[in-house]
Amino acid sequence: MKIQQPKADTIFTGGKVFTGTESAPSEHAVAVGAGRILAVGALEDLRALAHEKTEFVDLAGGLLIPGFQDAHAHPIDAGLDMLRCDLSGDRTVDGYAATIAAYARSHPDAEWIMGGGWSMDVFPGGMPTRGMLDALVPDRPVALTSRDGHSVWLNTRTLETAGIDADTPDPEDGRIDREPDGTPSGTLQEGALVLLGEHVPTALPEEVHAGLLLGQEHLHALGITAWQDAMVGAYPGRPDSLDAYLRAAREGTLTARVVGALWWDRERGLEQIPELEERRRAGSHGRFEATTVKIMQDGIAENFTAAMLAPYLDKCGCATADSGISFVDPELLGRAVTALDGLGFQVHFHALGDRAVREALDALAVARAANGANDNRHHLAHLQVVHPDDLARFAELGAGANIQPLWAAHEPQMDDLTIPFLGPERAAWQYPFRGLLRAGARLVAGSDWPVSSADPLWGIHTAVNRILPDEAPNTARAEKPTPFYPEQALTLAEALTAYTAGSAWANHLDDVTGTIEVGKYADLAVLDRDPFAGPPEEIATTKVVRTYIEGRQVYAAKR
Repeated sequence: MKIQQPKADTIFTGGKVFTGTESAPSEHAVAVGAGRILAVGALEDLRALAHEKTEFVDLAGGLLIPGFQDAHAHPIDAGLDMLRCDLSGDRTVDGYAATIAAYARSHPDAEWIMGGGWSMDVFPGGMPTRGMLDALVPDRPVALTSRDGHSVWLNTRTLETAGIDADTPDPEDGRIDREPDGTPSGTLQEGALVLLGEHVPTALPEEVHAGLLLGQEHLHALGITAWQDAMVGAYPGRPDSLDAYLRAAREGTLTARVVGALWWDRERGLEQIPELEERRRAGSHGRFEATTVKIMQDGIAENFTAAMLAPYLDKCGCATADSGISFVDPELLGRAVTALDGLGFQVHFHALGDRAVREALDALAVARAANGANDNRHHLAHLQVVHPDDLARFAELGAGANIQPLWAAHEPQMDDLTIPFLGPERAAWQYPFRGLLRAGARLVAGSDWPVSSADPLWGIHTAVNRILPDEAPNTARAEKPTPFYPEQALTLAEALTAYTAGSAWANHLDDVTGTIEVGKYADLAVLDRDPFAGPPEEIATTKVVRTYIEGRQVYAAKR
């Protein structure tokens, strides 16, 4: 009996196709039916799959690609920021002040002013003060998270409400920034954020749900069809995001494919693993799976909490006594990763400093020795400073290198708050994309949005040029930018692959997404031009005009 060939719902033609199986675009058409890729080939061959209702999508000289996948993002936090006092669109102290004042005026009944998106490099010395906020909102508590999520900016009323004063000790994994007499100056770093405790009002479930959908809408507009949420859990001011994802998955409003990284509580030990197993069991529905555990091993270099093998330098270039913080004791880390690996969890590390990177790799080596090789696909995110001796270990241990390309560029936060305190040799070890790839590591890519823009094309532009795009208005760049260690640049095909097939691998979705191949889901993005056809410095001018998930359009640019 002859099996009936499925008919095409959609045929894409009139442009080029980057399938991800080849290093350059091809002159193909693509047929889609029942949510899957039916055929890739010449248009005249694909016409046989058409019927009277088939839609022919004219690419208009653009490029059809696999849908982007973000391997490290925080869409709910970004969505909540957009719903609240959103500072992400400003890059000056005056701009922040105007936004905060306007928000406070327009929300006279709000008991707290909540939001975030401020950048350290905007402020003298890298830190805002309570006095700045007191002048704007003296009568209500204000809590504004930094764009990297590692700091929070408070006014005096908030400090008083939370009982944080000169006598409050710094927690082991954090810091209260202080004035000369010990009075809190208005910012909390890393683990000190928990001092706000129950004082910060928790967002209502409806607000969190709205934040998720707003974040998803933004990501779809950038061609992103899947992501890994790098922090699924509860923290001060936000209820458990697992509930929001499960609600959206059950209601069918979650159109993206999402892997949730369950938060590892660094204040606890192995006793939390049964709880994580239960959250995984109960936390998967439809397009959402909570199959990963996120371990945050260190902080960030700008506030000296990234864990370094050698001490930070001072302003004079001399070594200090500070080499950052390892949030999880390395011995416990090895035992925890071994246990999680043995239970089939993927481990998603935050590892930014070279000591944190080594500690994460050492933990994976302990797990490999105990459990043997497997397909759990652990990955290390951020990788700002990687010691050259550790580059080859990624491939040896099967660990993914989860890169955030927009950070690999000269900008004030890098040039003023990081490089001087690392020194020239260690500064040159930053974001070694080419070195990792040459050593056999699998590159996966993400944004850490809202820490930086979620736009994959801006990230790809930066990975290729090692210069920030002019099109990124929320990112400060030098007047005459120079490439940031250009020997670590990627090709366009390599960077695009990291954002598609690479991240699909990290999300355990590479069998059904990440490339344009017959049988895979039609998770696709249409670009308005072929960036391979133009100069590298114009990559960021490319725009997404349509996004599809299983052949259904979830975004179309306004004409």
